[in-house]
Amino acid sequence: MGEWTFEKDDFLTPAPYEALYKFHKEPFVHATKMAELASYADSVKFKGFKAMYKRYVESLKVQSGTVYIDNVTSFTGQPLELNAGDWEAGDSGIYKKNGFNDEMACPHPIMPVERLVNIDTGEEKLKLAFRKGSIWRKIIVSKIVLANSNKVTELAGAGVAVTSQTARSFVSYISDLENLNYDIIPERKSIGRCGYIAEEGFSPFVEGLIFDGDANFKSMFEAIRSHGSIERWIEIAREVRGMSITARILLASSFASPLLEPLNCLPFFVHLWGVDSGTGKTVALMVAASVWGDPAIGSYVKTFDGTTVGLEKTAAFLNNLPLCLDELQLAKDLKGRTNFDVYKLAQGVGRTRGNRSGGVDLTPTWRNCILTTGESPLTGQAAGAGAVNRVIDIECRSAQAVIRDGMRVSGIIKRNYGFAGRIFVEELYRPGVLERVTERYRLLFQKLNDMDTTEKQAMAAAAIILADELACEWIFQGTEHPLTMEQISEFLASRAAVSAGDRGYRYLCDWVTQHSNQLVGRSDHVDVLGALDDNRAYIIRSVFERVLQEAGYSTAAMISYLKQEHLIETRGRNNTKGKRINGIPTECFCLLLPAVETDEEIDDLPL
Repeated sequence: MGEWTFEKDDFLTPAPYEALYKFHKEPFVHATKMAELASYADSVKFKGFKAMYKRYVESLKVQSGTVYIDNVTSFTGQPLELNAGDWEAGDSGIYKKNGFNDEMACPHPIMPVERLVNIDTGEEKLKLAFRKGSIWRKIIVSKIVLANSNKVTELAGAGVAVTSQTARSFVSYISDLENLNYDIIPERKSIGRCGYIAEEGFSPFVEGLIFDGDANFKSMFEAIRSHGSIERWIEIAREVRGMSITARILLASSFASPLLEPLNCLPFFVHLWGVDSGTGKTVALMVAASVWGDPAIGSYVKTFDGTTVGLEKTAAFLNNLPLCLDELQLAKDLKGRTNFDVYKLAQGVGRTRGNRSGGVDLTPTWRNCILTTGESPLTGQAAGAGAVNRVIDIECRSAQAVIRDGMRVSGIIKRNYGFAGRIFVEELYRPGVLERVTERYRLLFQKLNDMDTTEKQAMAAAAIILADELACEWIFQGTEHPLTMEQISEFLASRAAVSAGDRGYRYLCDWVTQHSNQLVGRSDHVDVLGALDDNRAYIIRSVFERVLQEAGYSTAAMISYLKQEHLIETRGRNNTKGKRINGIPTECFCLLLPAVETDEEIDDLPL
């Protein structure tokens, strides 16, 4: 091998070590020759070359007292050769001579192999390579952990043999190796999320970028990739778009997600719901997810079976990519109530939380589309206007399936996915494109905002229509017709429907109808709730407050709305009005009920 001609027995003589030592004044050449000779020694079946060379150098030190050479790591199969300083770092472990006792840092090989600098935070982490048995493994660890002997024992959970007794020495060893080899250990940029990165591109599509985020999201990060055939994906996507307007809206919403950041749009939901099975809701969600990566449930697509904090972290991790959640019913509590706050997730900002270090974590933020499915609407009657504003609720029925032949469609997209999203963001950031896209969005938004819907609903719809137009141009190459405002407008909430006050009033009117037998004021009724008088419902004050509270409405806000719209009668400054119920003067809220249109309409109703 090359210039080396030694035989196995020669390595038991000084000759090979003398030949190598001639280069000791040239560190780079010396390191290169050492690697070559070590490999040559392996080829002739001689083991322990580096250990023998170390002993040779030590013997020269004893003889002259002036000769010096760096002590290097000598782990079998090591990714790098590093200056070990005062540490003995070999296959039998890492230790330092300390008088009569060896100071043990770790009983097995371990070394830093990469320095990672997070683009968002500037935080540095080290990638450590360690070997137990014959396999080298790698972990990414914060320098905050590696610098603290109380925290570094956490690495035991990853398989590193560090204990409370060896922790201090372990910290010292890792610190020494990084400092002694700062220019040798390669430095890489890292990120803990997806989406736009200033001056870098769109994660995870940036070449050479390392993921250093929460280990819980590593598999999800890796799921954002391409697989199979882009032609086959485009073929099935075209077919899906032709099955229903709902499927087109959901697919377009997936493409819309990376538009929200540059267009300065707020996060919004598109929710498919229905009690009928076989409507294709889940398959439609999987098709939307396949734009970006592996659409299998549990891979890119998640379920509602998680905490609010967990959903916030997932949204922040995806950042500008769509959050896909299946089966809203999994978020219900023991009483059957949906344990999910739409408005909090639609805000795009999580809670600031402390960390175990005693500091404060960065406040999680996100700006993306949130695509969901379930058996019931995402926003019920009690949902606040802020929540209703951010949701496009679409009912799905078996008679009008979102996707037909769902098993076949899901089988195809599970084998072909992850191409379209990357193409979409690459096209979006070509020179001059954003300016054109922004102008088109403004035009769409203005037209939608002039319709009977709210500003935030118009914002969401404009982003969806625009995304579909761009996908038709960039992905489907002009062979598809994009969504129109007329097609999406039927799914948008009206201004009246978004008003919490309006919905609360309608809720109270429905409640009066359902409990009319308890509002008759009869003395023999055991559970009287109030009284009815023509188009007025007198509801006992405590009952009124309880009904609103149970439905999730603010009593004060509802009273303010009802007074403003002249839907309650009051006694001056008092919001209530006196009414005799069963002969007893009672404080009630006097609710004015909607007038019936005509007597003829009532007469025409079927008996």
